[in-house]
Amino acid sequence: MDERIFFYRLGKIVYQIDGVYEAYGKVCRLASPNLLWILYALNDGERHSQKQICDDWAIPRSTANTIIKDLESKNFVALSQIKGERRELLVSLTPSGKEYADGILSDLYKREKKIYSEINNPDELLDTLQDLAAKMQKIAAKGE
Repeated sequence: MDERIFFYRLGKIVYQIDGVYEAYGKVCRLASPNLLWILYALNDGERHSQKQICDDWAIPRSTANTIIKDLESKNFVALSQIKGERRELLVSLTPSGKEYADGILSDLYKREKKIYSEINNPDELLDTLQDLAAKMQKIAAKGE
């Protein structure tokens, strides 16, 4: 297989997987697929900066800001200042936000668990994909 076929097939696979998550979000009546990814990111129990969420999940800052402000207005997230940072805030789920996220994500986690059990060498797969992503980001940054 040559590089064009490889990246063509890779693109299709990535978008098919993304489409599954987008369809799940629609079933859950989420306003945006990005809302699903933000809840997914925040539901790990850690606090994340908005910048970190945007960088990790490739969500535009304005989109993330709109979603996070909406979640904050519903008391689903709390924002707190990062020491030494004027403009960047930490985002964390409130108890009601955790309940909201769990209600949306629990069935998804069950489905992922079933699929995960069928993957051979999941660590190796992730390492390979992470290495590929890093190489692509490096090339994109250089404009080569």
